[in-house]
Amino acid sequence: MLKFKVIEELKPNTEILKLLENYTYTIKKGKIKHLTNTNLKFIKPTEYVIKSPTTLTIHEYKVNEISNKPFYIKELNQKYNLNEIKEILVKIKN
Repeated sequence: MLKFKVIEELKPNTEILKLLENYTYTIKKGKIKHLTNTNLKFIKPTEYVIKSPTTLTIHEYKVNEISNKPFYIKELNQKYNLNEIKEILVKIKN
């Protein structure tokens, strides 16, 4: 049987939360899990689900040195950085 140990709980981004104040949304906290007796780690991203005025799912991954775009929008199938996310949320609002 596979056993996982939670290494780290990922907290929601405060800047994204400020932007989402005017929307109807839910948050699912992310986790980094380690599969015991191996060196494998699994990352479950923090998920922001915007329900109104449109449906949008934003996944936030923990940033590493290689990638500077920690956000992924499921509906648009692309990666974004924080500034690009801000622009998209402003466009949706209008």
